[in-house]
Amino acid sequence: MKIIDEFKEFAIKGNMVDMAVGIIIGTAFNNVVQTLVKKVALPPLAYLTDGLNFEDKKYVLKAAATNGAGKETSEIAIYYGELFEVCIDFLVIGVTVFFVIKMLNKLRNKSHNPEEKQVSTPKNIELLNDLKLLMKEQNDLLKNK
Repeated sequence: MKIIDEFKEFAIKGNMVDMAVGIIIGTAFNNVVQTLVKKVALPPLAYLTDGLNFEDKKYVLKAAATNGAGKETSEIAIYYGELFEVCIDFLVIGVTVFFVIKMLNKLRNKSHNPEEKQVSTPKNIELLNDLKLLMKEQNDLLKNK
């Protein structure tokens, strides 16, 4: 029964819901990035390289063949084109996450800056800032004596 109680506590606290929301949003974001890479980024590259399709690019180590008994062996190849596409996916995700985090940090810093008047600062933060300024003025006066 202890495990069931722990699971209930885990689910009720919201950890499981937060995790599920993150996974769902991550999956949707993955679909957006795949479409962005395959339908937006790669077509101009294919145009610049005269119709080169990166997904089909491979280095064949051993070609498919049939032997005398009619048995067919499969091709062995290194698919470097898919690796290229995955690297572009990674770069798009990295750049997107970088700009999202940068924007969130900018908003967070703006809300924590008591000198910034565009964002309304809570009264307790304003009072603490006033106290800090008064203490600094008093310290400066005491140093000058």
